[in-house]
Amino acid sequence: MTSTHPDNQSKVVLVTGASSGIGAAVATRLADEGHTVVATARRTDRLAELAATTTSTSAGTIEPVALDVTDRDAVASVVADVRARHGRLDVLVANAGLMPLSRLDALLVDEWDRMIDVNVRGLLHGIAAVLPVFAEQGGGHVVTTASIGAHEVSPTAAVYCGTKYAAWAITEGLRQESDPSIRVTTISPGVVESELASTITDPGAAELMRTYRAAAIPADAVARAVSFALGQPADVDVNEIVVRPARQR
Repeated sequence: MTSTHPDNQSKVVLVTGASSGIGAAVATRLADEGHTVVATARRTDRLAELAATTTSTSAGTIEPVALDVTDRDAVASVVADVRARHGRLDVLVANAGLMPLSRLDALLVDEWDRMIDVNVRGLLHGIAAVLPVFAEQGGGHVVTTASIGAHEVSPTAAVYCGTKYAAWAITEGLRQESDPSIRVTTISPGVVESELASTITDPGAAELMRTYRAAAIPADAVARAVSFALGQPADVDVNEIVVRPARQR
């Protein structure tokens, strides 16, 4: 498969949270389209499997790299290494996220803290690492995976929605502050097939989520949205895409 980029140039793309779900789908699709994808996550065994399944069939490549986005120095080091090896970094897909839902009165404070660390601080660490690179090389693209939860709140999801609204707001602020050579896109998925629900430890929230997730779209639906945003001409900035099941109202 050839690249869908309008000038047929391969991009160097760093994807966080790429070991499963949306991140893995984004990495696979972009590699299939001819891009060089640096797929990062904590679960390196999953990343190795992802790279192995796409190497022989893809026009591009997937490079597995271990990364915990809550470690600011580690994020900066990976970005620097990518630029040193490839000469540039064109895109950050800030996708890493957690969703251990629970009611506030369950007081699962450790889970709240972990969501804030990954969903908010992890995004900020990525932005802090790539902005100097994009400024020096005269361009780049930040794509953030937010959520439909950035636009609406439901019971058991208060903290999660708070982190995703923060991700939306931070990304929108980045768009407004950035030079036009830096494009910024927020992808807000609805219910998507993924492992996110498996992190829910609260029984009540887990039961609600089983009903809520009865209608879900494949992760590649979100990957296609990312591909669309990346494939636009340099003077077109896709600000936000909301993608969700037709049955989710």
